[in-house]
Amino acid sequence: MITTLPRPPLVRVRGTILGGVCAGLAVHLGWPVSRVRLITVILAFCGGSGVLLYLWLWALVPVESRETDDPTVQHRRAPIAALLLAVAAVAAVVTSLQLLLRGSESAATDGLVFVAVATGAAVTWSLTLDRHDPGRSPRYGVWIRVWSAVLLLLVGTAALGTRPTAVNAVFGVVLVVLGVGVIAAPRVLTLWTDLMAERSARVREEQRAEIAAHLHDSVLQTLALIQNRAGASTEVARIARAQERELRDWLFAGDAPAAADLATTLREVAAAIELDYPVRIDVVAAGEAPASNAALVAAAREAMLNAARHAGGDVSVYLETRPGSVDVFVRDRGPGVDLDALPSDRLGIKESIIRRMTRAGGTATVRPGAGSGTEVHLHLEVSR
Repeated sequence: MITTLPRPPLVRVRGTILGGVCAGLAVHLGWPVSRVRLITVILAFCGGSGVLLYLWLWALVPVESRETDDPTVQHRRAPIAALLLAVAAVAAVVTSLQLLLRGSESAATDGLVFVAVATGAAVTWSLTLDRHDPGRSPRYGVWIRVWSAVLLLLVGTAALGTRPTAVNAVFGVVLVVLGVGVIAAPRVLTLWTDLMAERSARVREEQRAEIAAHLHDSVLQTLALIQNRAGASTEVARIARAQERELRDWLFAGDAPAAADLATTLREVAAAIELDYPVRIDVVAAGEAPASNAALVAAAREAMLNAARHAGGDVSVYLETRPGSVDVFVRDRGPGVDLDALPSDRLGIKESIIRRMTRAGGTATVRPGAGSGTEVHLHLEVSR
């Protein structure tokens, strides 16, 4: 019984000379790469079928995937843009000699066309494929564009000055315009890319606004109604509030500040506690919230945890910022707490809240709330 091994997938290799088509096809077929390249060259002289086949495979065959690399990046050993520019320079010299020696007008015209095409191909290659090649530095692309512009301007000037016929004059003007365009091409490409990015961002923002409006009128109001009907201490209300917070964070992710301030940090702590305990914590901030303070956040977190564990229901966190000071109030509606009656081994309030704030240069006060429950008052002096 004869078994045949499966062929490797047809992919373009990353380390290549031009497009990686011949090397990838050789690996797929199990042939030497030199044989595949020879067949491609032979087919190129058969009505250009080899060139069309190469371009077709280049456009459709993907690049081999690697976990550590960008799937679109290829490393080309040959400087294709520089080679195209060198060919254009040779054609420019030959064309200039024909113009100076008043040779065949059709040959000079064909030379001008060839110079324009070869130089344009070099600039296009530099702006597209070489732009993502880690082996080509930005300075390399700048030199390609500079010498392409110089070459086009020189040949265009020669066509206008030596044989000012109608055809040569037209091509001379075209070459001069192309030379100026090559200089401005990177700026135009950058502006076009920024314009497309801005348009895409605006479209995404409009779609997000429409989705937010629709969800606010339907899903968010339904979740809020579930919380009000179920009660803050129930499992249903806790899940509904967590889903509402997650949905709001997703909808308004772009509106979040780059650097989290104290109010944002307290809201994040409250959201984390709500996931573990059947409690609803509302954080309200008055004044311009200062930068996050580690000791103040830790003490407020311990106060919210105590309220969630022993009181449940609704917990209010009020952040008040004044010139030179910050105050945080954590209020619950539980049975209250008596510090003098706490056992000696219960160090949550004494150590994690009161002494922590003392070490940070602030104060912490635990007293009964207005009517029922407990109020924890954290005070810290801060610089303006």
